[in-house]
Amino acid sequence: MRITVVCHYLGLLLVILSCFMLFPLIWSLVAQEPSSVAFAISVAITAATGLLTWRLTPVGEGRLNRREAILLVAGGWLLASLFGALPFVLDGTFSSYVDALFEAVSGFTTTGATVLTAIEDQSQSILLWRSLTQWLGGMGIITLFVALFPILGIGAAHLVEAEMPGPEAGRLTPRIRDTAKAVWLLYAVFSGLEFVALLIAGLSPFHALTVTFSTMPTGGFTGTNLSIAAFNSPLVEGIVIFFMITAGVNFGLFYFLLWKRQSGQLFRNPELRVYLSLLVIASVLIAIDLIINLDLSAGDAFRQSSFQSVSIMTTTGFATTDFNTWPMFSKSALLVLMMVGASAGSTGGALKVVRLIVLVKYTYNQILRAFNPRAVIPLRLGKVILPDQIISRVVGMVVLYFLTIFGAFMLMSIIGTNIEGWDLTTSLSSVLSSIGNVGPGLNLVGPAANYEFIPPIGKGVLMACMLVGRLELFTFLMLFAPSFWKWR
Repeated sequence: MRITVVCHYLGLLLVILSCFMLFPLIWSLVAQEPSSVAFAISVAITAATGLLTWRLTPVGEGRLNRREAILLVAGGWLLASLFGALPFVLDGTFSSYVDALFEAVSGFTTTGATVLTAIEDQSQSILLWRSLTQWLGGMGIITLFVALFPILGIGAAHLVEAEMPGPEAGRLTPRIRDTAKAVWLLYAVFSGLEFVALLIAGLSPFHALTVTFSTMPTGGFTGTNLSIAAFNSPLVEGIVIFFMITAGVNFGLFYFLLWKRQSGQLFRNPELRVYLSLLVIASVLIAIDLIINLDLSAGDAFRQSSFQSVSIMTTTGFATTDFNTWPMFSKSALLVLMMVGASAGSTGGALKVVRLIVLVKYTYNQILRAFNPRAVIPLRLGKVILPDQIISRVVGMVVLYFLTIFGAFMLMSIIGTNIEGWDLTTSLSSVLSSIGNVGPGLNLVGPAANYEFIPPIGKGVLMACMLVGRLELFTFLMLFAPSFWKWR
């Protein structure tokens, strides 16, 4: 384990982060906001720390091995959050560093859970930085690192594999750096298209930017107290729905469609079919429930159900209504969507649809084997027969995912014992929302509330859940294995 090599690249990562901080700094200077001082100091501290670390640590020779890549990814996300919290602290947005760190971790992991109580009272530059952290985290800050710097041919495959969400990080091109560039280019193009569409729909440049920076990474932060409901525009909601669905699709499919002109990859993909089917089924069932129990018109019911189903399943977390007031069936359906999540290779979080497909097929095969133990039943995903290694990894990941949820749920139940109104639903939904990178939960952490009232230790548990959910459990938990730190 070459710690100095890892530190060398972490320093370079901080320099890149300081460059992105220049965007809200320039915005604050143009708008003549007092936040410009906080951003100037943050840029100076982040850049100076990064440059010193980068220059004082030797790069060494040879490629990064798997352990070094995992440490670089985990360290990169942690440092990005620690330094990304500086503008919130220096501007006085939060009185405690824990709250500032919670907001930064929630941003970079694209969770969207907030501790801000008066969002519209903040300066535009602070809110812009808040949304920009999500945009940077959406496709992965390390993946962007790989795309920008050719020196990271040194083990770049290990880096992308450790960071990219989903069961496995496939290569779209022969070179992993070209793959990183391709997905980031797609991500930037879709972001640009949404920004223009929102401007045409009537949003101001500021709101169009903050919504775009939160939609494509499936984040959920906005510059308003009422989320997307503040705009009260069916057109804006329709645009956001379209791009949320887009962000929840495997970006590799768009690559094959737009670069390779292979439309069959898109339309034959089993995960995409299940993903879209679940969205339609959930939207229809919830709409029927709202019509029956809340006496809504069919139009209003479907408008609310479709937006919230897409928002929760893609793990974006936007809200156009307080779904805390919905009937039990509808809220339960949202919890299920919260656990399932979007597609592998998308910017969405949670388990991912492909894992659900593999798990269901694996269970079905086990039932068939119970009747015929000698049967050889391959597990197919489309036309591909999955090897046992991938199946075992998926099943292990699902088991570990729910064990982590159970452990965090128990901790949050203990922490919330003395909080008035805290119940099991609050404990469970706060954990599911955090580990799935969704944002809003139910009851005390519903869409009309926030996470400000949770004690610091509880915020620490939820921040750990956010990082675990964003980096994938195996990447995160490997850091706690004693063998990982052996110097060989």
